[in-house]
Amino acid sequence: MATKTRSRRGRKASEGPSPAEAIVADLISLLEAGTTPWRKPWEASGGGHHVNLLSGHRYSGANPILLTLGMHLRGSALPFWCGFAEAKKLGIFPKKGSKAVRILRPQLHSREEEGEGGEISLKSWASFRPVAIFNSSDLQGEALEGLIASRKAIEEPQVRPEPERHAAAEATLSAWCVPISRAGDRAFYMPELDRIQLPERHAFTSSTGHYATWAHEVIHSTGHNSRLKRNLSGAMGSHSYAREELVAELGAVLLGDRLEIGAALEGHAAYMGHWIEMLKAEQRVLFQVLSEARQAADLICPNS
Repeated sequence: MATKTRSRRGRKASEGPSPAEAIVADLISLLEAGTTPWRKPWEASGGGHHVNLLSGHRYSGANPILLTLGMHLRGSALPFWCGFAEAKKLGIFPKKGSKAVRILRPQLHSREEEGEGGEISLKSWASFRPVAIFNSSDLQGEALEGLIASRKAIEEPQVRPEPERHAAAEATLSAWCVPISRAGDRAFYMPELDRIQLPERHAFTSSTGHYATWAHEVIHSTGHNSRLKRNLSGAMGSHSYAREELVAELGAVLLGDRLEIGAALEGHAAYMGHWIEMLKAEQRVLFQVLSEARQAADLICPNS
């Protein structure tokens, strides 16, 4: 008699990938195509930040990374999203063949534990559940056009002029505790000296590129032993080096979203092969890196 195989988590092979597996598979497919999905300059035409189409709720945590990935998969220009159930109530439905993007929704847990002396303490922790949402470009219905217009009218005035955004980014990055040296034609962080090296400002082709590069190196510096204690000892080309570069890339995306400066970085394509190998070997790596990137961004610019 034929038997149905199951994964180590008890899923039937015939059930297809889990939501977590699908998130990782989407990222791998873009990397294998030579696309770095989070490298997108700040764009105000759609309102900027990823928000719920109906409520205007701004997605936070590591979700802006996953949603930026989702926008690249479908070629959308609007960062407006909503769930199937809330859209259905308004007579809006996903187009045939459209795919949802899975974001991570935190779930809080707690339980009582008895200590050695018999005292009872409450242990709390959080886990994350993948939740499917749809981009506005994947929806249809009579009410959709009016909802998009209303959301644009609300979101677009909130996008600050570029000089104001750059001034705010300058203030935030300058306030970071790690000193900066400016010289040469390379940008890097030196853990042994706890110092960031950047080229002179005039060497950058744009202010946006300057602040995005600065943000990338600041994320690296959060891994110092006096802060988040990530492994910064890997030699160039090693697994640990590539992993830390991925943390810095994703962390810079979150900083770019919060500071409204984008994350249009270049020069890291050489790490794509390492990233693909890591993700294929163990899908948990992506969620670990997302968590570390969020912690790093929170240390520099807490999510409001």
